Amino acid sequence: MQQDKSFGKRITRLIDKADMTRNESRAAFTRILQNETTPMQQGAFLAALRAKGETAQEVAGAWEAIYQLDTTKVTTDDNDRLVENSGTGMDTFKTFNISTAAAIVAASAGVRMARHGARAITSVCGTVDMAEALGVDVECDADLVARSISGTNIGLFNGMSPKIHPMALGRILSQIHFGSTLNIAASLANPAMPRTGIRGVYSREKILSVIRVMKAIGYRRALVLHGEVDGTDTGMDEASVCGTTWCAELNEQGHIHEFTLEPLQLGLSPHDPAALSPESDLNKESRRFVALIRGEENGSGARRQAIVLNTALILKVAGKTDTIASGMDAAAAAIDNGNAWRTLESWVASQNRKPESGLVTLRRLQN
Repeated sequence: MQQDKSFGKRITRLIDKADMTRNESRAAFTRILQNETTPMQQGAFLAALRAKGETAQEVAGAWEAIYQLDTTKVTTDDNDRLVENSGTGMDTFKTFNISTAAAIVAASAGVRMARHGARAITSVCGTVDMAEALGVDVECDADLVARSISGTNIGLFNGMSPKIHPMALGRILSQIHFGSTLNIAASLANPAMPRTGIRGVYSREKILSVIRVMKAIGYRRALVLHGEVDGTDTGMDEASVCGTTWCAELNEQGHIHEFTLEPLQLGLSPHDPAALSPESDLNKESRRFVALIRGEENGSGARRQAIVLNTALILKVAGKTDTIASGMDAAAAAIDNGNAWRTLESWVASQNRKPESGLVTLRRLQN
């Protein structure tokens, strides 16, 4: 690793707002992943690219480098049916782990969820932190995750584990605390490479560029969204029950269309965003999470409705329901009839080198 004048020139061009081609981006991120330039230059490159604003080709190039060089590949018994949902993180309003809850409920309704997430960087509990607190084995091999997906409709690849990304991704993500191209590109480097996905982004400006990236790297159906919190300048990488959700959808014909969702139009009362904030203690937050999945929290409350809405979007994009409204009904039913809880139990037992230990952890969280 050494100071590199050519890499420095690349940073200068980014500062001057010059875009990179996909190949140039892939080459630059290859050098970063292989640690062929200094940490100072790596950080400067990521910051300059973020400040310029990433193009779809630049994000696609970053994804290509990560997927080709630093991603363990797996297959399940039916990769064509796989669906993923995730957020990029780095949003300005931090919620409880809505995407994990929605994935569990969607899996219980028959969607095969191949998740790919990370530990918390700026939030209280990231996707991996929450799954671990529930009893899921997040440090297992990728093949065990694939078997869990095949057997229980859900599995989680730990994006910061060397068993999933053996070269460098965890090292880099753990050292940066601002939204960067890596937050988007890395979240797309799923070992099972689903072709259907829901992705929340940290700003409205990222919606179109990210869905264009998803199209470019082979997604057939996708939804990218950013939720707003009315009356504030903050937003979330989830569909919002506190204000407008801005969306772009990719259909199987390759067309992209934009639309918005409003809580009132969906029969939801806009909620106080404070109700979506996570508890400061992970154990307490985990207990609330379990209560939600078991249907024990207020059915008209913000948390419950956030799960129902975000699950409905998964069900619709996956082709399980025709409308968001019918998806919301199916999500609520999956919680109330116990299917969501049974799916969580099955996931903990399946994605685990020590199933009984995982189930003990989960059951201790029941109120």
